[in-house]
Amino acid sequence: MLEVELKPCFLTPKRIKPEYPLFVYLPGMDGTGQLLRAQTAGLEVGFDVRCLAIPRQDLTTWDVLTNNVLDLIHAELERSSQRPVYLCGESFGGCLAMKVAIQAPQLFKRIILINPASSFHLRPWLNWASQLTYLVHPSLYEIGSLGLLPFLASLPRISRSDRQELLKSMRSVPPETVLWRLSLLREFHVEEEQLRQLTQPILLIAGMLDRLLPSVDEVKRLVEILHNTKMVILPDSGHACLLEENINLYKIMRDNDFLESSVHTIQQLIV
Repeated sequence: MLEVELKPCFLTPKRIKPEYPLFVYLPGMDGTGQLLRAQTAGLEVGFDVRCLAIPRQDLTTWDVLTNNVLDLIHAELERSSQRPVYLCGESFGGCLAMKVAIQAPQLFKRIILINPASSFHLRPWLNWASQLTYLVHPSLYEIGSLGLLPFLASLPRISRSDRQELLKSMRSVPPETVLWRLSLLREFHVEEEQLRQLTQPILLIAGMLDRLLPSVDEVKRLVEILHNTKMVILPDSGHACLLEENINLYKIMRDNDFLESSVHTIQQLIV
């Protein structure tokens, strides 16, 4: 697994496509960016894909992370400033995506939020338990990661190799970083008025069988706040739905008319 030790960066595919719309993916609590691999091939049909990777030892605030992401996006746009940007955040990355979008709403053509962890406060037991994790000895974190897998994912729908990659990503994060990111989720807050300022199309995706967070309730709440939304409920999916073998994010976007004409044009040219 690629280790990022200095500051957040974008993982890039082997072939850069500056003529394509930019697709920026912000990952979950692991912060590795590696777990998008099941979706990358599909997304690269119409996008130039970037995955945020956060250092294992990163203990920065929401504001610092937000500014880091915006700096990285602006650096990418120096290659081609006219192309549209799609911002996608999953779980922890969904919270970060909200912060990023609110700070620079004019930058993004489309926004996708997948099982956003902004619902963390709706699980009182999870909030309470996260405040006690400092009592857990570091040697027990690996065992705890294994026990958490059924809550994170609908395991029968994920290949064996992707299950192993998920567990590996979880175990790659040091206990002190886990504690810090949990504290960020406990403190996460954005004003509804700030969210209402986002007028671009927003796709909200939730797994009906998410056992970790009440994601369906959260996307329904966001639909009531945001102006221009489409909601997709995946009836058989868990929290880490992008790892599931029959989930294709590009197809979900296409089937819900969420791709602008420039992406369709690229796809037609390829076909």
